[in-house]
Amino acid sequence: MAGPAAPSGAGPEADLRGADLEGARLGGADLTRADLRGARLVGADLKGARLEGADLGNSNLEGARLGGANLEGADLEGASLEGADLKGARLKGARLYRANLTWAYLGGANLARADLARADLYRANLVRADLSGADLSGADLYRANLAGADLADARITGADLSGADLDNLSPDDLRRRGAIIRGTQA
Repeated sequence: MAGPAAPSGAGPEADLRGADLEGARLGGADLTRADLRGARLVGADLKGARLEGADLGNSNLEGARLGGANLEGADLEGASLEGADLKGARLKGARLYRANLTWAYLGGANLARADLARADLYRANLVRADLSGADLSGADLYRANLAGADLADARITGADLSGADLDNLSPDDLRRRGAIIRGTQA
């Protein structure tokens, strides 16, 4: 069963703070610089949506579909994206500090220069993701799949990569850069 259509007032710079948009159909919507702080977007369809510079701090996007969405420069501090599909999403320069991305699918996503410090990426799929220049300091990447991911110039001090799939990455290099690694798959 399809979720509700986009609410009236949705658009660039919209004020949707605390809105209940569970299951909403917002695929391709232009929500550039929208204020979605604390919004409930559980299971929402945001495929291909434009969310550049949007504020999604402390929002709930569990199970949301964000494949191909543009979230460049968006603020997702403290947001829950557990089990969300972000395949090929553009999150360049996004703020995901302390965000919950457990079991999230981020295959091929662009997270270059994103702030993922202290984020929870337990079992996240980051296959071929661009994490170049990203801040992963203190992030939990336990059992994450980083096969083919680009971690060039990423800050990984204190990041827990234990049990992670590090195919094509050098565990020794990652340890030298300050990552915590125990029982990885290389």
